[in-house]
Amino acid sequence: MNTIVSRYACVVLLAAGAAACSSEPKPPASPPPSASPQTPIGLLPSIDNPLLLAHTKTLSSDAFEGRAPGTEGERRATRYLADELKKVGLKPGNTDGTYFQKVPLVGITPTPAPLVFKKGNRRQTLKWKDDVVAWTKHVADSASLDDSELVFVGYGVVAPEFNWDDYRGLDVKGKTLVMLVNDPPVPDPANPDELDAKTFGGKAMTYYGRWTYKYEIGAQKGAAGVLIVHETGPAGYGFNVVQGKTGEQFDLVTPDKNMSRAAIEGWITLDQAKKLLQSAGQDFDVLKKQAATREFKPVPLGVTASMTIHNTRRTIDSRNVIAKLEGSDPKVKDEYVVYTAHWDHFGKNSDGIFHGAEDDALGCAALIEVARAFTKLPAPPRRSILFLAVTSEEQGLLGSQYYSMAPIYPLAKTAADINMDSWNVHGRTKDLTLVGYGASDLEDYARDAAAEQGRVVHGDAEPEKGFYYRSDHFNFAKEGVPALDPDGGIDYIGKPAEYAKQVREDWNANRYHTPKDVVRSDWDLAGINEDLKVLFAVGYRVAEAEKFPEWKPGNEFRAKREAMLKQ
Repeated sequence: MNTIVSRYACVVLLAAGAAACSSEPKPPASPPPSASPQTPIGLLPSIDNPLLLAHTKTLSSDAFEGRAPGTEGERRATRYLADELKKVGLKPGNTDGTYFQKVPLVGITPTPAPLVFKKGNRRQTLKWKDDVVAWTKHVADSASLDDSELVFVGYGVVAPEFNWDDYRGLDVKGKTLVMLVNDPPVPDPANPDELDAKTFGGKAMTYYGRWTYKYEIGAQKGAAGVLIVHETGPAGYGFNVVQGKTGEQFDLVTPDKNMSRAAIEGWITLDQAKKLLQSAGQDFDVLKKQAATREFKPVPLGVTASMTIHNTRRTIDSRNVIAKLEGSDPKVKDEYVVYTAHWDHFGKNSDGIFHGAEDDALGCAALIEVARAFTKLPAPPRRSILFLAVTSEEQGLLGSQYYSMAPIYPLAKTAADINMDSWNVHGRTKDLTLVGYGASDLEDYARDAAAEQGRVVHGDAEPEKGFYYRSDHFNFAKEGVPALDPDGGIDYIGKPAEYAKQVREDWNANRYHTPKDVVRSDWDLAGINEDLKVLFAVGYRVAEAEKFPEWKPGNEFRAKREAMLKQ
């Protein structure tokens, strides 16, 4: 689970109950393009809770050593998953006849180094980790900025659909870019105190606001360096979280050894950014306000940046696990519905073994048991179903990124991805959270399936934090494939209104990404069972449907999908 805080904790539960969450259920513009008649959810094969628990206990046991990529824990976890999926009756998912897809990774550990800004005889030195967190993705011994000219580029966004270009009129090749985090907060023309919902999603974050996009667009522009100004509110987390990126980071090994990326990528603190701009004769608050307008133009600062990062490197071949249930209709069995979960976690260190029971051994257990349920159908669905357990989600969604870049089956033939990386182990709920609600027809499928259980669906309570971009489904969405990101409900049956908030606070404070994420005796899997029945129904009905699900009008990924399907 590559998130920092709860994706579904609704803080207003204390006052108003689940109905007060910011993203209420909405009727779709039209019914989902599903097969008719649909098999009622109550008649679909069941999910086996004892087996879910048994798989989770095994994968999160000490013997699997925290399932870090490149370790004995990886070998055991991937072998276990392949064996179990084979036992269920699935075929090898790779066209080479195996259950594995090799994923080449490089681990890069930077040596601490200062970042120096110079303007004439004046120098501003930023201390490693305290003031700047930086790295290079270049697969090389070192990378440098050598008196690289600094340019403030606002939010660093190029969005033609919004008539937005923060680089307008300036070639930034070889320069170092300073930019703000999140989307431009464009005021609503009719109500300046509110954000314009028609531009960058209003309050909700779009991909343009993600820090990963900032580095990608900087590389496309030929920048030597990209530095993001950290602000806790817009980022959604403190600078202490960024400081966690000062150790080894894994990345994919690309053919050019990542040399097309900026030499230096990183974050600087807000205080240091304000000092930098002041030294350049600029005011941070004034520039930030200007950057939220289409009239903004990049601002050369007359300041240079210098930094040299030396690397310690190691390369490994990690593995995605993939299995297939072949479809029954010769006309469409070369089309696919994909279920994803991630098998990796953080391994072990001096603090102990990071067992990763909820995150995401339980998701891998769900992958196996949803696969088993598909094999219990009277006949396979028309389209084929892929079950994909990916590596290195915790390192930046790398396994799913690799699959999206080198898919075993064409993405144009991939109907949907359904991700399984966030779980309710505390009992039944009246609702189901869909992160990024309003994105695609998949949510209509989920709404209808949940309604058959007497439940409702809604969006996450904090869309401005961009949780939709933080798990493996995103790499499918980014390439145009409609992707569903379900999360547990918040309205627990028989529990007080504040219960959801309490369990999430306990998770974030005491177990998330710690050795304490283990199977507990107080787990109640009745809720996850109902959630998985919904996800099973969604995948089955998409596999049976006459046409693919689509992105909703105005969605940022719709154009890419449409272009893909026209080819």
